[in-house]
Amino acid sequence: MLSIKDHLTILYYFVDTELHQRPNKAHWRRSNHSQPKLTDAEVITIALMQGYFQTPTLKRTYELVRANDPRAFPRLCSYKQWVARLHALAPLIGELFTAVPVALAELDDLYLMDSQPIPLCHPVRHGRVRLLREEGAYFGKTKKGWFFGFKLHALVTSTGQLLCAVLTPGNWDDREGARALAQFPDGEGLCLADWGYSGAEFSAELWAEDELLVITRADIADRHQRALHSSVRERIETTFSQLWTRFVTRSYARSWHGLWNTLKLKMLELKLCHAGIISA
Repeated sequence: MLSIKDHLTILYYFVDTELHQRPNKAHWRRSNHSQPKLTDAEVITIALMQGYFQTPTLKRTYELVRANDPRAFPRLCSYKQWVARLHALAPLIGELFTAVPVALAELDDLYLMDSQPIPLCHPVRHGRVRLLREEGAYFGKTKKGWFFGFKLHALVTSTGQLLCAVLTPGNWDDREGARALAQFPDGEGLCLADWGYSGAEFSAELWAEDELLVITRADIADRHQRALHSSVRERIETTFSQLWTRFVTRSYARSWHGLWNTLKLKMLELKLCHAGIISA
């Protein structure tokens, strides 16, 4: 495992290099403070250390970076200022996610699709929860029971590397998220999905509009082929498991914007690990 300083250096080099390649998006401010002492690259680098420290909150990540390597960020601002800057950089974080290289060998036109519940509270609070209801949070049901919150829909390569993701209310049909994900692949592709994405009309719609053929277990009659389908699909379960270890299902955000930005940071850190830019 790399030292804190080495890990920070690798992250900062990647973020700073990518931001310099996007000068029109890096200089997004229109105020008297257009050149703050703490740079955007430094702000994002600190947040990406959450995976290194394996801590559930951004606040704890900030405190650990400040305590373990104070000289790395001599002009570090307060936590409230830092987290406000971080959420203002949400569009740039999305740009960084798409900038992480994907090996050509992994782009074999075979994709995996699934969803993961993002609960906003424990089941004991379901009777009185109101958090983010006006921003789309609602009750949904999985094999493990009911939850209140959102669903994270992801599209990954056949080896499990994240390509894109969307966040929908918990009560939305999985196929609504699939319609957004299907726009990512360029050209014809085959996608293996769960039962929630089944339906002949839906499959025909995605093929006609996005040239993506979705196959679920419900579409396969032969039991050996169904077993093979499940075996390949386990790779996206591994991806969600890796996100789970990064506390993706433990939300402390009080706004949809903050929640989605936090999820993007965790997915970006995982994608950097998968690409070999940082160590897992």
